[in-house]
Amino acid sequence: MHAGRKIGWVSAAAVVVANMIGTGVFTSLGLQLQAHTNTWVILSQWAICGLAALFGAFSYAELGTRFPHSGGEYHFLTKIYHPMMGYLSGWVSLTVGFAAAIAMSAMATGLYLGVFAGIPGHYIAIAAIIFISTAHSFTVRQSSRFQNALTLLKLGLVIFLILFGLGKASPDNSVDWSTTWQSDFSGPAYAISLFYVMYAFSGWNAAAYIVDEIKSPRKNLPLALISGTVVVSILFILLQLSFLRQSPLYLIQNKVEVGQIAAESMFGPQIGKIISLLIAGLLIAGISAMIWVGPRVTRAMAGEHRIWQFFARDNKEGVPVRAIWLQTIISIFMVVTSSFEDVLIYSSFVLQLFTTLTVAGLLWARWKNLGIKTAYKSPLFPFAQLFFLAFSIWMMVFLLQERPKESLLGLTNLLAGAGSYWLNKRMRE
Repeated sequence: MHAGRKIGWVSAAAVVVANMIGTGVFTSLGLQLQAHTNTWVILSQWAICGLAALFGAFSYAELGTRFPHSGGEYHFLTKIYHPMMGYLSGWVSLTVGFAAAIAMSAMATGLYLGVFAGIPGHYIAIAAIIFISTAHSFTVRQSSRFQNALTLLKLGLVIFLILFGLGKASPDNSVDWSTTWQSDFSGPAYAISLFYVMYAFSGWNAAAYIVDEIKSPRKNLPLALISGTVVVSILFILLQLSFLRQSPLYLIQNKVEVGQIAAESMFGPQIGKIISLLIAGLLIAGISAMIWVGPRVTRAMAGEHRIWQFFARDNKEGVPVRAIWLQTIISIFMVVTSSFEDVLIYSSFVLQLFTTLTVAGLLWARWKNLGIKTAYKSPLFPFAQLFFLAFSIWMMVFLLQERPKESLLGLTNLLAGAGSYWLNKRMRE
């Protein structure tokens, strides 16, 4: 690819922002409030997950410059551990990390728009996936412009909701600044709530999947990952506080559609519906970001594994069109056959597992002196990585204990991936 067709750190940061601001930030609060209603506890979970995401971004920035190639965890784990580890991470990215996330965002979009259009939500979800996949099937420059425009829409809407939400609080709000928080920081309920929040932060590593398409990745990749993660983390915390200040507890507790409820509480039913329509546009922006990034993992896998070889070919502009449409088909299949909640719960454990292995891989790469020696160096090494690992492992242990069925479903997906890896090896022999 010609250097002139590559993107700078601003566009790469827009990919991070667009991937992070999605369904989670408008749904996780209602799930948190099932177990905790103290505002200190709620905001602490967003702050801790934001810090973990930032430390993860430090790690991925160094890995992306030590091993400068698109593919994210697939590429990193292949180089650090073993090709099978990379393959399994690519399998998870294809079947859960991107395709499932696209399906969930599309289903949510269908629910928001279905009320206005009078069309079943599943049809809208499928149409949205097909339309955005088509938009990303031509050139990198077109993808970048399309993504930047949608990301500006996202940021504008979130900032708008924050400014209004931090104004005069509603008399009937959910804010609780009492000292009851002291008894809420231990036990499985806190850890499970962290998983809901960490799902909202997923996407902080998005720019690491498109390293080949970033100008001067040693400088621009860290800038994109870190700046995007910091900006979004601050916005997330302020947005949750806004929702709490404007919404009655009984309306948002254990509800998924927190954004819609909060908008109606702030502006009334009619304007609230308009805000809900804008939120649907925000979800479309998230779908766009994932459709741009996800196929780069498939392309990276296809270039090295015969079973995926058909999807290795780009068009003349360097866009992995076949990989884009493979992901599109998988996402549509999930829309047709699965529920939003089913996909969300079982995917969390296995996705967290591979980000944990990747961050641990930086410790191994440093010890073994792997990759490019002049790579960007992570700040706070190794303390940032050790914090991320301890935090992540603690959450996964509690999730496995408290939600064994869903966690084991995620691990079953890994077994299917291992089977396809074995089949690929047989094809090569």
